[in-house]
Formats: sequence, structure tokens, C-alpha cells
Amino acid sequence: MAPIEDNILTPSQLNSLARNALEDMFGGIKVEGEIGNLARPASGHLYFTLKDERAQVRCALFKPKSQRLDFVPADGTRVVVHGKISLYEPRGDYQLIADGMTLAGEGELRRQLERLRRQLQAEGVFDPARKRALPRFVRRLAVITSPSGAAIRDVISVIARRFPMIEVDVVPVQVQGTTAPAQILAALQWADQSERYDAILLTRGGGSLEDLWAFNDEALVRAIAAAKTPTVSAVGHESDTTLSDFAADIRAATPSAASELLTPASADLHARLSGDMRQLSQRNRHALDLARRHLDQTAKRLTATSPLARMQTMHERAKAVWSRLQSIRTREHAMRAQRLLHARARLLAKHPAALPELLAIRSTTAMRRLADASSSAVRMRVQKLQGLGRTLHAISPLATVDRGYALVQDTRGALIQSVDQVSLGDELVARVRDGRLSVKVTAKEKDA
Repeated sequence: MAPIEDNILTPSQLNSLARNALEDMFGGIKVEGEIGNLARPASGHLYFTLKDERAQVRCALFKPKSQRLDFVPADGTRVVVHGKISLYEPRGDYQLIADGMTLAGEGELRRQLERLRRQLQAEGVFDPARKRALPRFVRRLAVITSPSGAAIRDVISVIARRFPMIEVDVVPVQVQGTTAPAQILAALQWADQSERYDAILLTRGGGSLEDLWAFNDEALVRAIAAAKTPTVSAVGHESDTTLSDFAADIRAATPSAASELLTPASADLHARLSGDMRQLSQRNRHALDLARRHLDQTAKRLTATSPLARMQTMHERAKAVWSRLQSIRTREHAMRAQRLLHARARLLAKHPAALPELLAIRSTTAMRRLADASSSAVRMRVQKLQGLGRTLHAISPLATVDRGYALVQDTRGALIQSVDQVSLGDELVARVRDGRLSVKVTAKEKDA
């Protein structure tokens, strides 16, 4: 691209140079800021400004790439935009042409969390059908948590008050930070594989999404779902929810609530013991009733199995079998007689003696049909011939004669149609309705 004169550029040339320079220097950058002035025209493109406390930059995200977003942008949303700096030449304004956009900060964490939740749910990791119920009485409990947190104090306090006979082992781990997921996973696998515990409790106090992030680790969530030992998750406060809660067999709103789920209260134990005693008494009475009925049935069977009773039973069975055999024989005899009658009727219908009479009947019927068809055909042809005769007579010259006209012919029989065909003195024949006339041409005159 050559300048118009030495070092003199047009505005379009200058903008083109600036656009190329910007795209070369800032071809792949990421910018974090807050969305403002968001516009969605009918074209499907997104136009907005990305701003912070001190500045803003125009941005454009065109339709094919805007359709790939996994969230709905809105004014005020904090995002990270990646793309390139370019120049909008008609106005001379530079802008950020976005290739994509993701949520920033906690919004990005929530997006990742939701994507992982949908994936694990689709795989059946959270399927309620695979979850196990807690044992009726937990004798040994593994508590995986921070030994210095408030959660373990709440758990021990509630268990000591409700059911101090439970043996509680605290498995110390970090519950937040980069190393926390691996520690919690290792502790869970150790407690599950040891087969020492009736249940495993994973717990910690409340916090932000980042504080609780260790309990959203994919490997930990899958290990919780695959554990053989029933697991209880009590992470954070009532409003806090992690993927560990979805994967665990039981989810408790708080550490104290988890302790109450794992331990029976004294009043509950007393009521349960009383109920068990009532059930035991009912079962004993039921067992005695069953034994009495069994004894009565045994006595009846012994009476029924005496030689005389057995002989009478066999005699009754023989009579019943003989009656069934007689019935079957009578039924089969009737069926065979009916089949024989049907076969005889079919044979008689096809016997050779009946064939001449049948053929004579068929011949007479065929001759009658042929005569009827011939008469009908003759009548139709006569009627057609008469119609043709009437039509021929209607267009015949003789029909014209019958109406009072005459046909003029020369002596050879040729029809005279013009005065030019005759000369003075020629003899002609005029044919009228009832005969012929001989005429002689004495004069002729041609119509104008």
C-alpha cells in the first residue's frame, strides 16, 4: 500500500495501518472487568463495554462465538474476556474483538461446580438407589475433620450427651487449602478400607465457596460414592451445599445435626426397647399359635393316611378317572361320527353318477345365456342400422326432392349446379318427387 505523496496517508490508510499494528501487538490477550452497556441486536452479536474503576474498553462478541457461552451475560457481571485488540475503521475507535468469555472470581468457581455436578449426576454418582442406610446402632465412628475446628467440638459434645458409648476416632486433616482434597481423600480411603467403622462422618464449619472447595473435589466425591462404609456429610451451615453432600449416603445440615443422626437419644432407646419387647412377645404368641395349628394339621394328616382312608381315597380317584375316560370316549365317538357324515356328503357331491345331470344343467344354462346374448346383439345391430338409415336419408338429395325441390341432371346423369354447365338447346332431365321431366334449355341467365 503506497502513500498518496511522500509520508502523507489518507485516514483510511492510517486506520488500516493502526488496525494491523494493534492486531499484531495484541493478538491474544485476556482482560478482566465488569460488563456494561450490553446490547443484543437482531444479528445475534453482543456489543458491550468492559470496565473497571478507572477505564473502559469497547468489546464485540460475534454470533458464532456468542452462542458457545455457558452463561447469560448481563450488565454488572464480572468476566474475563479473551480475544484481540482491533480498530473499527469507520469511527477510528479501537475495540476488543472477543473470542470467548468466562465468569471471573467466585462466578467461575460456581460455573465449574455446576458443570461438574451435572457431569457426575449424569453418570449416576448421586443416584439415590445406590445409597446405603446407616446401621441401627453405630458403635465405632470415624470423624474426618480438622482437630482444631469448632465442628469436632460440636460433634463430640452432642455424642457425649446423647450416646457416650460410641467410640469416636478423629482422623485429622486440613479442611481447606490446596492440600486439603488429597488429605481428606486419603483419610476417607483409609477409614473405609480398615473396616473398623460402622460409619464415616466428613465435617467442617461454614465458610465461603472457596473455603469449602476441597469438598467439591471430583476424586473425593467419587471416593465417597464408592465407599463401602456408610458416609455422612455435614459441611458448613444449613445454606451451604457441596458435591460431597450429594455423594454421601446421608447429608446433614450441620455437624450437630449429623451427630444427632448418628446417635440415638436415651428416650428413643427406651421407646425402641419397649417396642422390641412388645414385638418379641407378639412373636412368641404367634409362634405358639403356629405350633398349635401345625400340631392339629399333623394329627389330621395321620388320620388321613390310615390304610382304610387311603383305600377309600384311591377308590374315589379310580371312579373319577373312569368317569373322565367314559366322557372322553363318548365325546370322541360323536366327533368321529360327525366327521364321517361330512366326508360322505362331500363324496356324494363329487360322485361320477351325478356328473351327466350336472353337465346337462350347465349346458342348458349356457345355451339359454347364449340365445339371450345373440337376440340382444341382433336387436342392437338392427336398431343401429335403422338409425344409420334415417341419418343417411336425412342428408340424401332425394330427401330434398321430397320437400318440393327438383334435381337437374344432364343426359349422362351429372348434376347441374351452375348455368355455365349448359348451353342453349341442351336437353336436360329434371327429377321431381314423383318422377322425371325432360326439359330443353331455351334461355339461361346467371344471377349477379
